[in-house]
Amino acid sequence: MGSTSELSIISRLLKLVRPLRGTMSLGIAVGILGHLCAIFIPVVAAKGVTSVAINFIDPSQRPSIKIFAIVLIVLGVFRGILHYVEQYCDHYIAFSILALVRGKVFAALRKLCPAKLETREKGNLIAMITADVEQLEIFYAHTISPVVIAIVVSILMSFFIGFHYPVAGVLAAIAYLTVGGMIPVSNEISSAPAGLAFRNAFGKINSFVLSTIYGVDEAIQYHSGAKTVKEIVKKSDELADARYDLTEYEKNQKMLTTITIQAFSFIVIGVMYFAYTRQKVDFHGMIISIVAMMSSFGPVVALASFSNNLSQTLASGKRVLDLLDEEPKVQEVLEGTTIDLEKSPADVLAVAKNVTFAYDDTVRLASSLEETNEAKGLPVFVGKTIPVRKGKILGIHGPSGCGKSTMLKLFMRFWDVDEGGIYYSNPEGKAAIIKRINTASLRANQSLVTQETWISHDTIAANISFVKPDATREDIVEAAKKASLDEFVQSLPNGYDTVIGEDGYSISTGERQRIGLARAFLQDANLMLLDEPTSALDALNEGIILKSISEEASEKTVVLVSHRRSTLNIADKVIDF
Repeated sequence: MGSTSELSIISRLLKLVRPLRGTMSLGIAVGILGHLCAIFIPVVAAKGVTSVAINFIDPSQRPSIKIFAIVLIVLGVFRGILHYVEQYCDHYIAFSILALVRGKVFAALRKLCPAKLETREKGNLIAMITADVEQLEIFYAHTISPVVIAIVVSILMSFFIGFHYPVAGVLAAIAYLTVGGMIPVSNEISSAPAGLAFRNAFGKINSFVLSTIYGVDEAIQYHSGAKTVKEIVKKSDELADARYDLTEYEKNQKMLTTITIQAFSFIVIGVMYFAYTRQKVDFHGMIISIVAMMSSFGPVVALASFSNNLSQTLASGKRVLDLLDEEPKVQEVLEGTTIDLEKSPADVLAVAKNVTFAYDDTVRLASSLEETNEAKGLPVFVGKTIPVRKGKILGIHGPSGCGKSTMLKLFMRFWDVDEGGIYYSNPEGKAAIIKRINTASLRANQSLVTQETWISHDTIAANISFVKPDATREDIVEAAKKASLDEFVQSLPNGYDTVIGEDGYSISTGERQRIGLARAFLQDANLMLLDEPTSALDALNEGIILKSISEEASEKTVVLVSHRRSTLNIADKVIDF
């Protein structure tokens, strides 16, 4: 990641601060005053000590120790108050912007789903949404304000020291620039690749651990635990190596910063002593300048210590911004044609006409089931035409891998066809191509049950009502009955208020599938797209659900996908893939 890229990332991250620039200005102002209070505590103390020392030499000069004590107390109290206000402002800004960024990330993920996310590593996405976004807190809470504070305080202190002796003021400015500018910038540029490597390694190990958790049953069954442990150790070592590189940069930077501060401090001591011996500055001026110089490195040292974290922060920022910049394969239609399949007078509500479609860089099972086609862009199907008639059940039959599920995704417009088109009937009964149909309107007319039902860590009622949050308990129960789920739920101690674990680990595959069906029944969309809805059910429950689907078809239109011919006995027409 080159410097130009880094400047671009910083510029884009800074734009997010605009709505909070008033709070940031307040944080910067109190931060400057707070650091000046901290710097002048030793300066005032040095002034008091030298005044007392001079009093021993010249008793006629009697310093007021009480005044020095009061000033020190005031400076100390104000330092604490101002530091608190500064930190409050910075963290208020940071957490407000992080909430904004998370909202943007989730909005981007929603637009990219599902076409661009099907092949993404889930653990890496989780790392991006959580750890990478959280890493930006360093930039907003510990970088923007400190940089401005360090610049302003350095300028003020250079003038203050230069007021006593100009040469010392110039040396102080050079010291501040070196410690707070040259060293951290050089270190950040050098460590940027290591920071990006660490964030990527962190995301990969997250993905592997997540997939391992999902496959723990298989690991136990096939005694592959030792192999999994070795792989985790290997990835942990890779992460440790990436972290070690960053630690080396951090160690070298701290060492160089300390040496530079010591060197400039000794130089200023020598210069001020030389000026004192040549009577170009008095004793007070010499001591105050030296103490002011040595006590004023705090703001620039903070910048130097941020440089290693900044490399990781910018790496995280790059990963997040790359996601926000990514263009979806399927663009949502915000205007376009509005459809209402229930009111459409047409006999054919939807049709896939001469559709050809291919995934990019995917491996698809050939129709013969004897070979695997690995060629990029290999069509899943060519020139398919499928009419969906109103109030009928259309069955799609075929072996696994022949494109049945893909066809449903095309009807949902999760993907766009390569050739041909998908058409829906508008309220006037005319055909409207799917690419010009308002996406929200399209989704409102469809309900989809996939082969893998997503379950959240929540109650059964909440999982069913996910598609319709304002649904009443009666509506939820009715949908569950249609999905042959009510009897099972009623047998649980807490009924519909029973909490099921993440991804439904506490219930069977069949019960998860029935929750997916209950959602479809609850949504009550006019077109139901069902992908293997009974594949995990026994014959009894399959019969009950198929009966419900058949009854629903009297008022709805159903597309039912299955590789079992018996499941499609309820269909009015069956198309073989």
